[in-house]
Amino acid sequence: MALRGASFLFLLLALAGFLAFSEATVKPTPYVQPFNKSSFPVDFVFGAGTAAYQSEGGAFIDGKGPNIWDTFTRQHPEKIWDRSNGDIAEDFYHRYKEDIKLMRKVGLNSFRFSISWSRILPKGKLSGGVNPLGVKYYNDLINELLSNGIKPFVTLFHFDTPQALENEYSSWLNPKIVKDYSDYADLCFKTFGDRVKFWVTMNEPNGFSMNGYGTGTFAPGRCSNYVGNCTVGNSATEPYIAAHHLLLAHATAVKLYREKYQPYQKGKIGITIVTHWFEPKTKTAASQRAASRALDFFFGW
Repeated sequence: MALRGASFLFLLLALAGFLAFSEATVKPTPYVQPFNKSSFPVDFVFGAGTAAYQSEGGAFIDGKGPNIWDTFTRQHPEKIWDRSNGDIAEDFYHRYKEDIKLMRKVGLNSFRFSISWSRILPKGKLSGGVNPLGVKYYNDLINELLSNGIKPFVTLFHFDTPQALENEYSSWLNPKIVKDYSDYADLCFKTFGDRVKFWVTMNEPNGFSMNGYGTGTFAPGRCSNYVGNCTVGNSATEPYIAAHHLLLAHATAVKLYREKYQPYQKGKIGITIVTHWFEPKTKTAASQRAASRALDFFFGW
């Protein structure tokens, strides 16, 4: 995960700009068909997306608490291919207005970003206090997007669990996380829901549970020693324990939004998963069952 250098956001923006504005005549071939913005429905959403840890920077300023990626990239820099971290990243925290101008310039009408849980709740829970500077940042970001004609799509969790919850009770391995996540989601719905009409509870929780607790390649870096040279973890059980609590937290937040906020905020809420396709290696029943289990884990969220 390269967190410095060429901005992935800019690559997405460039692609979206091509889709939005390309009017050049392209001779059809079996492999290339001409298309431009008019090829899509009028209400089609052209957008780009980021994750707070990968883009914001500002990791230790303005009251933000540390998250598990802040810790992971310091304790295990060897697990990041270029040994980078998110301390500065793309510095979106300070430069979001510049990036939003670029989004508008290339014709985007939506932008998905994630809220850093520990930026607005430094201790991960309401009892630890709300960070007013964190709330102000996201209010300013949302307002800037809307003033430029860009719809905000907001992800509540993109892998960056508050380190305080990891320290206190091992975060997603403990059912206590469901209540703390629900409180966090409630705060976001209440604070930003008058303007945010598209919510994503979690980004790719299946990937997070497998890589964070199965292979140890994502924070919090847990796995069986024989799998990824981890010092703590159990690759046979922990991915499923974490997945169970992620699903409970997702369901709790969706129920909360639909019952308490959706009737008057009129927004939508869902989840984003990473998907792969699996087919049986052989025609044996065991191979077919293995493919079915893999599909269930990726698609059954």
